[in-house]
Amino acid sequence: MGDTRGGCCPPMDLFRSETMQLVQLIIPMESARLTVYYLGKLGLLQFKDLNSDKSPFQRTYAGQIKKCGEMARTLRFFKEQMLKAGVSPSAKSVEETEIDVDDLEVKLAELEAELTEMNANGEKLQRSYNELVEYKIVLRKAGDFFPSAQHSATARQREMELNQMVEESIETPLLQEQGTSTDLSKQVKLGFVTGLVSRGKSMAFERILFRATRGNVFLEQVPIEAPITDPVSGEKMEKNVFMVFYSGERAKNKILKICDAFGANRYPFAEDCGKQALMISEVSGKISELKSTIDAGLLHRDHLLRTISDQFEQWNLKVKKEKSIHHTLNMLSLDVTKKCLVAEAWSPVFATKQIQDVLQRASVDSNSQVGAIFQVLHTRESPPTYFRTNKFTSAFQEIVDAYGVAKYQEANPGVYTIVTFPFLFAVMFGDWGHGICLLLATLFFIIREKKLSSQKLGDITEMTFGGRYVIMMMSLFSIYTGFIYNECFSVAFDLFAPSAYACRDLSCRDAYSIGLIKVRDTYPFGVDPAWHGTRSELPFLNSLKMKMSILLGVAQMNLGILLSYSNATFFGNSLNIWFQFIPQMIFLNSLFGYLSLLIIVKWCTGSQADLYHIMIYMFLSPTDELGDNQLFPYQKTVQLVLLLLALVSVPWMLLPKPFLLKKRHENRHQGQSYTQVQGTDDALSEAKHDSHGHGHEEFEFSEVFVHQLIHTIEFVLGAVSNTASYLRLWALSLAHSQLSIVFYEKVLLLAWGYNNMVILVVGIIIFIFATVGVLLIMETLSAFLHALRLHWVEFQNKFYEGDGYKFYPFSFILIDDEDY
Repeated sequence: MGDTRGGCCPPMDLFRSETMQLVQLIIPMESARLTVYYLGKLGLLQFKDLNSDKSPFQRTYAGQIKKCGEMARTLRFFKEQMLKAGVSPSAKSVEETEIDVDDLEVKLAELEAELTEMNANGEKLQRSYNELVEYKIVLRKAGDFFPSAQHSATARQREMELNQMVEESIETPLLQEQGTSTDLSKQVKLGFVTGLVSRGKSMAFERILFRATRGNVFLEQVPIEAPITDPVSGEKMEKNVFMVFYSGERAKNKILKICDAFGANRYPFAEDCGKQALMISEVSGKISELKSTIDAGLLHRDHLLRTISDQFEQWNLKVKKEKSIHHTLNMLSLDVTKKCLVAEAWSPVFATKQIQDVLQRASVDSNSQVGAIFQVLHTRESPPTYFRTNKFTSAFQEIVDAYGVAKYQEANPGVYTIVTFPFLFAVMFGDWGHGICLLLATLFFIIREKKLSSQKLGDITEMTFGGRYVIMMMSLFSIYTGFIYNECFSVAFDLFAPSAYACRDLSCRDAYSIGLIKVRDTYPFGVDPAWHGTRSELPFLNSLKMKMSILLGVAQMNLGILLSYSNATFFGNSLNIWFQFIPQMIFLNSLFGYLSLLIIVKWCTGSQADLYHIMIYMFLSPTDELGDNQLFPYQKTVQLVLLLLALVSVPWMLLPKPFLLKKRHENRHQGQSYTQVQGTDDALSEAKHDSHGHGHEEFEFSEVFVHQLIHTIEFVLGAVSNTASYLRLWALSLAHSQLSIVFYEKVLLLAWGYNNMVILVVGIIIFIFATVGVLLIMETLSAFLHALRLHWVEFQNKFYEGDGYKFYPFSFILIDDEDY
């Protein structure tokens, strides 16, 4: 929604959304940009798009947006380069930079060109350096095995020539040229190719060579111990140094093609040992020179990136603001003279003076001869919903908005959610030991919120951090209800006074609570610790929590119906007061309000009456005598009256409202038939507006009646199901308590009973992990979701329409990376 800072605004009111107005601004062209800039800093105007019929390319400021988009692309390029170099943008506070947008565009283009050129030169130098490193390795490795490999290849060639002489019928080998002399006294001259090939491809490389040359080559391979950087891909690879001996040009061409196909890098190699040593010396010198050049280039590039990083956030903010400004200007329409821009926007009424001051300041600062014009428009369009929240209330408001944004100025359940949501959670979670653990975890987020709010957090951590004040309230209420239940990790303590009961004899520990006698005043706050551990503990707590759940549920549903009365009064809808609020209050309280009264009377009097029997036979046999189940005089008469009222309230909700709406519609249109022609449009608009959401200028009685029928059935059945739904408070509280007992007795106490330090330590570790994982995480999430359901379904459906839309003002605070 929005945060209120400073003392310029009236006190926060969450119960109803801010009063909104539709305003029109007429802004001279020369001050348009500065005006929108100041309005973006103010952040209290939601502009309407007056050019929705135009494509983005047809709008006035499409060129400026394209320019901002190009600058944003350049900044993304800088960010990628900084991430690769390990340089992070400056973390100091981002302040507004005074640089002109055109100057910034030129500067960014120059920096991009410089950085691109440095990258290209660096890549060329790095490739040359990697090639020289490979060449040096080839010279050293090949120099080691070249004499023996050459001798073996020559001997093999002589053997092949001898075989050719002996077996002349055999086809001439490929390595032997046609017309070669058969004089064995002549020196055999073989060519060779040296280079490196990937070790993973070496076996396939060898097979293809032998197949292509029919075995008339000699191949020698030596693996390199450490991975080296490939000049082409720039990746670390394991490679082998190879040397292929051949005879003839045809074989050479085949070998070169195979090397290219396998990505083998070839390097020249001299036969003479002296030349080899000289080449190694020259390559080592070049490597040293290139290394110095590359280091100097990297140092210069790093210095450039650090210079960019110092101003990156300022430039980025400037570009995003400029793009958002021109995007907003594109929503404004040109007047007929093309000298002014016309804007329509929603704003809170309290912001009128601030907006006028901003418009005046923009006119003065831009030296405009004509000031901007501000005027309020009258419209029947539904305004957006705007609640001014702070860091405490915003999370509770988000819980409500997740169900649906409040209709303009309808009663906001977020006010009550601040208290009722954490309280209902605590009813299910009540344990002051677990509550303290939750509170300590939440205080970590609250104490470090300034630091954490500026960091990038994970999805779950960010969600937890956003709801830190909700969790804090949940933990505080859990401590409170834990004191009421007298449970701390399922253990009871005499916190406020000694127990009011004592054992009658030694055997009473295994007996029912009858074995306890009252020796002191009643325990002042919460459940007496004497109940814990007795055989009657579970029946007693079940009865207490079940009845308490019904009382809380009926109270919250009554609050929802009272809020529907507040809405009806605020919007002047008398029909909803007489034919919705009153019968709903009568129906709910005639049945479940009466049940709540019986629970309280039974608690006060200590009666043994069966409330199940009373409620069942109130419907089945309302005239029968109550006998032992009578709690107060004239109870039977009261029940008959309440039952009659509940029966009457159903047709009261169903029938009158549709017929009265029909009559109102007929009277309105009968009066319109005698009005002047120019009033027709306003009358029709009013008729549509006063139909209370039933949706058409032409009144459809059947549609209204069916709608009312559905609403009546939903409320009558919902009164029963919603009351039963609140029993989840009892069920979740029981489950949480029993899980705590299981972990305490079956893990911690069991480990303690072995009198073994190792088993005790293991038991404590298991107890801690079970408590944190199950009770503090899973049970917290479970109770949170159940409390959420009780608010969304059982509470809010009594009054909350939730069909509004949020107020999204044009504000620089709300600029996000994904949007701009």
